[in-house]
Amino acid sequence: MTDHHTYGTSAHTVGELVRLVSDCLGLVFAERDSDYRGVYHRASSPNGRIEIQPNPIPGDDGEDDFYTPEHPEVRVLLLITTLVAEPALQARLGSIEGLIHLNHETV
Repeated sequence: MTDHHTYGTSAHTVGELVRLVSDCLGLVFAERDSDYRGVYHRASSPNGRIEIQPNPIPGDDGEDDFYTPEHPEVRVLLLITTLVAEPALQARLGSIEGLIHLNHETV
């Protein structure tokens, strides 16, 4: 079973959210570049991975595509994938002002 959570914010830039989540969880993020996702940041935790990336992704046609098209108003995303549900992690992220829980899925 895998637990997925998506958070979003328009109150913070990618860099600000990287700093806030790093401080909150004690993680170190590495910048990555993807043809599909653009520039994003990834950190590994003992039970999964945490990624921060812009919602608008520059498209091949010069128009922005959205990573989460159902939330076009959200500028920055926090994507969490863990092996099991982690209520303590969710509670700690809840302390970050301007961060909104958008979606939860268990697969």
